[in-house]
Amino acid sequence: MRLITRLLITVLALAFILAAPPAWTDDEHHHALSEQEIGSVHFATSCGADVEQSFNHAVALLHSFQYEQTREAFSNIADASRRCAMAQWGIAMSHYHGLWSNGDMVAGRAALQKAQQIAGSNPATTAREKSYIDALAEVYAEDSRSKAAREQEYEKRMAELQAANPKDSEAAIFHALALAITAPKTDKTFSNQKKCGEILQPIFEQQPHHPGVAHYIIHCYDNPVLAQQGLDAARLYATIAPASAHANHMPSHIFTRVGAWQDSITSNLKSAAIATDAEKTSKNGEARDQRFHALDYLEYAYLQCGQLKKAKAVVDEIASLPPVARVTLTNDYAAAAIPARYAIESGNWEQARTLKVRDGAVPWAAAITWAAIGEGSARSGDSRRAMEAEQMLASLRDATAKRGEGYWADQVEVQRREVAAWIAEKSDKPSEAIARMKSAVELEESMDKNAVTPGAVTPAREMLAQILFLHRRFQAAAEEFETVLEVAPNRFNAVYGMAMAADAAGNAEVANQYFRELTEIAGAGDRPEIAIARRKIGAVAQNKPGK
Repeated sequence: MRLITRLLITVLALAFILAAPPAWTDDEHHHALSEQEIGSVHFATSCGADVEQSFNHAVALLHSFQYEQTREAFSNIADASRRCAMAQWGIAMSHYHGLWSNGDMVAGRAALQKAQQIAGSNPATTAREKSYIDALAEVYAEDSRSKAAREQEYEKRMAELQAANPKDSEAAIFHALALAITAPKTDKTFSNQKKCGEILQPIFEQQPHHPGVAHYIIHCYDNPVLAQQGLDAARLYATIAPASAHANHMPSHIFTRVGAWQDSITSNLKSAAIATDAEKTSKNGEARDQRFHALDYLEYAYLQCGQLKKAKAVVDEIASLPPVARVTLTNDYAAAAIPARYAIESGNWEQARTLKVRDGAVPWAAAITWAAIGEGSARSGDSRRAMEAEQMLASLRDATAKRGEGYWADQVEVQRREVAAWIAEKSDKPSEAIARMKSAVELEESMDKNAVTPGAVTPAREMLAQILFLHRRFQAAAEEFETVLEVAPNRFNAVYGMAMAADAAGNAEVANQYFRELTEIAGAGDRPEIAIARRKIGAVAQNKPGK
């Protein structure tokens, strides 16, 4: 029955998208987006029948995190219906970027206060609507509580709203998102994410064209435990909201988790193209954020496919773009990670050593570059520069902690430990190098990744395997590479490392299996390791009995 339901969802979605008109006209002016382009939402309000369709469209955009367009849509509703408190709630929601922590809290608080004022003076505002507004007020409260505490109270209020309004699917959907936002990065049971899925899966069956349901299932299942369960939503979301850059990108969160690199490439090429077009009319940095977010995932996928030339083209693209005002952490992360990924994953230590920290980068983003500089310097023999990088990482860790960004401070500390391990390795201190890298593994694996990233530039455990390999501990290296692949399937360097470790350990059968896997993952790639894998496979075939 479930398989039939999935097939029906897919067929309906394809019919939906095939019927859709183009998202933009030839003269590059946006037209009023249809349900076929942004998805179907029904959010009941007391604001009047004349704004009902516009409100539903605005909420559909909100569910796809098209924040700038959302804000404009809700502002138009607020102008048309000045006694509509929920229009101001929508504007406040467009400023609250809970998963990314990069919204304009001042502007959002101002809109939320307007919503409270209108709700208090307009008797037509319903108790349900006031509950939405009061719940969001927790996020924008100015008190001594931490951001995390305020968001946890918001999640609690949304749970109460859902319970009080069991027929309001929007309350359930926004509550599920709140569970994703408040999920602790150190909870490896993924309790919140499981609750989120339990809420959304039944609604997904009932409302297959709802953008928020598919979107938030992806976010809640964007972890190594639940990723396989997110594939249905991942394959559907871009067909629900094809005009949304974010909707085209989001499936790649699941594709990355399961190692479906070509699917990720396709998703992010579409997303980046839509975001690039949106930059023409964008009044802030949100379209650029969307573009860079897609490009970071695209870079990651190209590298895992072994497509170095295409990966280099992404590096060149971001380097060629003029700066845009009011970009956020999404841009900051990608701008640092993309060149670091290219240099480190391709083993170009000299290029990594000479990377430049971007002007104005926040401390944890600067740390991404310094970590690459440190590893590149150590592995190319520049010990002085490597030690400078380690010291900079310690300073950036402390600066990040002072900003109240504990998660990112721990991420920087992982990077510092990694650089320290490579310094020890290149100083002929293997025991110290292995111990330091193991400590990096322990800290890194105590946390899950942030939604802004497809993954670490290099997993610490993969580096541990590389160090073990260098010291001819081939079986131990193979075990570490295998563990990496359990949580990051089809990672190019881990698959290749596993093959080489097995080969060096004399396990020809396992080595051949992984060399074949590499050629299947990266058959069209241009990395030199692919040619090595083919030669190894050919040698095994030549030596088979009867040849």
